[in-house]
This record gives sequence, structure tokens and C-alpha cells, in this order.
Amino acid sequence: MGARCSKFSFCWWHSHLKPSLLDSSDLENGGKNEKNAFPVFTEFSLDELKMATNGFSSENIVSEHGEKAPNVVYKGLLENGRWVAVKRFNRSAWPDSRQFLDEARAVGNLRSERLANLIGCCCEGEEKLLVAEFMPNETLAKHLFHWENQPMKWAMRLRVAFYLAQALDYCSSKGRALYHDLNAYRILFDQDGNPRLSCFGLMKNSRDGKSYSTNLAFTPPEYLKTGRVTPESVVYSFGTMLLDLLSGKHIPPSHALDLIRGKNFLMLMDSCLEGHFSNDDGSELVRLATRCLQYEARERPNAKSLVTSLMSLQKETEVPSHVLLGIPHGTATPPQPLLLTPMGEACLRKDLTALHEILEKSGYKDDEGIANELSFQMWTNQMQETLNSKKHGDAAFRAKDFITAIDCYTQFIDGGTMVSPTVYARRCLCYLMSDLPQEALGDAMQAQVVFPEWPTAFYLQAAGLFVLGIENDAQEALKEATKLEAKRNKN
Repeated sequence: MGARCSKFSFCWWHSHLKPSLLDSSDLENGGKNEKNAFPVFTEFSLDELKMATNGFSSENIVSEHGEKAPNVVYKGLLENGRWVAVKRFNRSAWPDSRQFLDEARAVGNLRSERLANLIGCCCEGEEKLLVAEFMPNETLAKHLFHWENQPMKWAMRLRVAFYLAQALDYCSSKGRALYHDLNAYRILFDQDGNPRLSCFGLMKNSRDGKSYSTNLAFTPPEYLKTGRVTPESVVYSFGTMLLDLLSGKHIPPSHALDLIRGKNFLMLMDSCLEGHFSNDDGSELVRLATRCLQYEARERPNAKSLVTSLMSLQKETEVPSHVLLGIPHGTATPPQPLLLTPMGEACLRKDLTALHEILEKSGYKDDEGIANELSFQMWTNQMQETLNSKKHGDAAFRAKDFITAIDCYTQFIDGGTMVSPTVYARRCLCYLMSDLPQEALGDAMQAQVVFPEWPTAFYLQAAGLFVLGIENDAQEALKEATKLEAKRNKN
């Protein structure tokens, strides 16, 4: 990936700053004093949220650590057409339902255009869920650490820091100064490309026993002693976020502070920013990070002074966030789901019976272009045996005798006289039917080796990965299969 950065002119000063860039006091009600700008807090039924998330379907998972996190976040569509993010806690979390509801209602009273606001919750039996505004443009971690087209521009990094400071100041002014595990995954981008702070971190999972899931190297020193989050701890985490923005990497504070003390702060800076920020601006942000990361909590600045310090650093304030971020501008509708073929649908549902029907119906037509160089000597008994084992395998496959089919197809493959991606595909499904997903995945990958652009190979990889619970990789395989099939249908 080549790093490309654009140079920015100096910002218009105070009179030209947009009002929403200035005062945290204006942030309530969207900075426009429009009470109706945000939905009211609602207590949803479990059935409503099941319907919204398609039964908590794995294809609706949006948390970036979906398969590892105990509490999963889903994308959902309410009956009124509003997209939401639904956080579903594991069943041991929040044993006290009253405490959960009280906390949710308190956080639900906050309304700011700097937050991905909490707009509802659900508490039924052992189920505890939070419902927030959906942010369609990924996380800060994605744009900062895992960018594909362009690194984040300096002006945008400054805006992220400023908006985040405003969010923390707003929460403090409303009596919610504590934020749990502030990190680059907690900053989300809305439909306009504006950064917002996830409201989920304002509520602590009462049974976790931890407020920080990140590496100890990034944890405030006082938290390691007391196990308690304080407003000063949140400012320390804000300092680690400033380091992220400066460096484009997740650098442990101790290492960054060593560089800063050694007057090597330029070594800290993201190399793609070279020549696109002034040393004065860089030095000011480094100074601010250093103050936030003071070992003694009382020596750190508060949220209000962070807002003041960052306001004067803002650049390109007349340029919309989506332009700085390099994303298309649109409504809050998330990317359209894949238009899946019947085979794609069957993979997603893990409907092995439907996959069996599709493979049986398609037969061996896709093997026609596969080269099989056979010498004259191979048209012998060995060849006949190989073809017989395939024939017996097909009969067993049709009869759904999957164990026999595996044995026959294995004889065909081990014979080594012919190569057939369809045989690998059929044996893959037999393995899935026999509860051997790892072996199935191996066959699907082997089919891809034989026929690199065969959609069926990727569909079956997706099916195997879904059965194994490896959701993210399964979704990628499904996308690739859908893309290859669409390309094939065009030709």
C-alpha cells in the first residue's frame, strides 16, 4: 500500500468555525437545539430486537472482534426503518436487572451529536440488550490502523481528537465522567464521516470485574492499584488515543514517553504524515498527550481543558468530515447486504440438505475445463477401477449414504489418475454431513487449488467456516464466491 497524504492550508479562525465545532454546551440536541433530532429512549421487547437482527443472525454481527468478544454487537433494522446497533450481553452479565435498567436509562438520557447515542434497551428474563444509533462508516481502528485506500489525514486526526474531547466533556457535564476502556474501537464514524464516541463504554458490565480489556501496557497506573476507574483514568486513556492518532499505530505509552523525553518525538509520528503537518502542531499534540499520560492522576488535565487546547489546532474546518476521511457521502443506510444465490443462502443458513440438492443437480458440468493428461497405459484396469469408485461414490452420494461416498471418493482421489474438483466438493459436503468440518474445509480448499476461480469451492469453504464458527473468514469466502459467480454469469 503506498502512503499518500494531502497537504492542508491553515484553518479559518474563530468567526469561520462552524458553531458545532466550538461549544460543548451546543452539542446537546444535535447542536441545533432540535429536540426531535434524536429518538427518545425506548424499552424494546426481545421479539422486536430478534426481528430487527434477523434472529441475531451471524451475518448481522458488526463487532470487529465478534467471535472473541463475550458481548456481541449486531446491526438491526427496526420496523420504523431506523438502523440500530444492538449489543447483546452474555447471560452471566448484569445479574441485577434493576441495576441494568437504571444504568441504561441514565445513559439513555444523554443526547449529543458527539455520541453514538443509546436509544433503548431490553431486559427480558436472562436477556440484556442495549440499542444505539447505528454508525455505518467503521471504527477509528479501521481507518487509522487498517486503512486500504489512504491513511487518515492530519486535519481529520485533529478533528477526531477534538470531537472526542467534546464528547467526554459533554458526558462529564451530565454526571457521566466515567468511560470504560476508551480505545480506537470505541470511536465510530456516522453517515457524514463525523467521529462519535460509542455510548456502550459509558455502561460497565457489572460482572466483568474489569473495566479494561486491553493490554496492561495501556491501562492507567492507578487502575492497576485500585481496580477503579476515575475521570482521571479516562483522561489517561484519551492520552493513549492521542498517541494512536500521532503515530498511526498502537504504541505503549511507556515507549512513546521515552521517545518524547529523548526529544525524538518525530520518530513517533506516522511516516505518511511527513511534510503535511507543522512541527508546532505536532509538538503541541505531543505535549498534550504527555500531560494526559502523567503518572500522578491529579497532574492530568480535565476534559474541558482538553477541548480548549484542541480547539485552536483545528484545520480545514470548512471541509466536511466525509471528504477528509475519503468516503462517499450518503444516508445512514449501511452497505447493502450481498445478493446471495441459492447456494450462498444455503451456506449462510448452514442448510446442508439444500447444498446436497444443488451439488447433485449441477453434476460434473464444471469439471469440463479441467485438464486431465492421461497416458495410453492409464486406459487400463487401474483407470476402470478409478472410474468405478467415482461411480459408486456418486450412487452413495445420491442415496445420502455419506460414509460410503467418502470411502469411494477417497479411492478415486487416491488413485491419482484423474483430478476432479467436483469430487472434492462432493466429499467436502459428505464430511460436513458427517460432522467433520475440518476435513470438509480441507477438501473445499483443494477444490480451489484445482479450479482457482470456481465459486462452488468458495461457497463450500464458507459453509465449513460457518460450521466451525469462524464467522469473519466465512463472510469473506461468501463474498468471494458471490463475486466470482456474478463475474461468471456476465461472461
